[in-house]
Amino acid sequence: MKAPHIAAAGVLAASAVLVLSAPAFAHVTVNPEGTAAKGGYATVNFKVPNERDNASTTKLEVNFPTEHPLASVMPAPVDGWKIEVTKSKLAKPVELHGEKIDEAVSKVTWTADGKGIEPGYFQKFPLSIGALPENTDELVFKALQTYSNKDVVRWIEVPQEGQEEPEAPAPVLALSAAEDGHHGSAASDTESDDAADAQAAANESTEQASSPSDTSDTTARVLGIVGIVVGVAGVAYGVLAGRRRSEA
Repeated sequence: MKAPHIAAAGVLAASAVLVLSAPAFAHVTVNPEGTAAKGGYATVNFKVPNERDNASTTKLEVNFPTEHPLASVMPAPVDGWKIEVTKSKLAKPVELHGEKIDEAVSKVTWTADGKGIEPGYFQKFPLSIGALPENTDELVFKALQTYSNKDVVRWIEVPQEGQEEPEAPAPVLALSAAEDGHHGSAASDTESDDAADAQAAANESTEQASSPSDTSDTTARVLGIVGIVVGVAGVAYGVLAGRRRSEA
């Protein structure tokens, strides 16, 4: 096979790979701003791309895992979208950080009151959530994406470790290890220790700065007294010397 034919075949193969892999980047995802540590709170963004060339995304429904209920879910305003937070009774009350709860947010719905997400664009939908569970490594949020032509894409398939990504994977939030002081106690202790160290250092500096000053004051006083004595002695010597010249 000649070189030009090989090059052409390579380009075609690369194009095929790009075409086949493109849909994998177009699903709904969830990612934290910073980290999402177990036992803490996090701000997360649901990123929703528009996969259609002839329709806009007009609605997003995100379902929350009831096996790991979240006591606090707060959406941020999104221009051009109405937000509805739905709470549901839990089948069995759970205790979260010493507090028993019998209901939790089960769904958040964003509905466009304008054009929505037009072809070729994506939109981020932010939420503040917590406290994150400490007994799991991830949270799975099943999502439904509705288009202006009434098509609904159900992003509900749970990815399985060691298997290929499903065609319509659900958004998965990976949780990092718990951070010390995520409730504020350890952080406060550290801040207190730092403040105590800083105060001790300040006191030591004050003592070191005041000691030379005291010594200098004492030395100045002694030198002043010596100067006065020398001055008086000089005057007395002058008077006596004058009298001797007069008597002579």
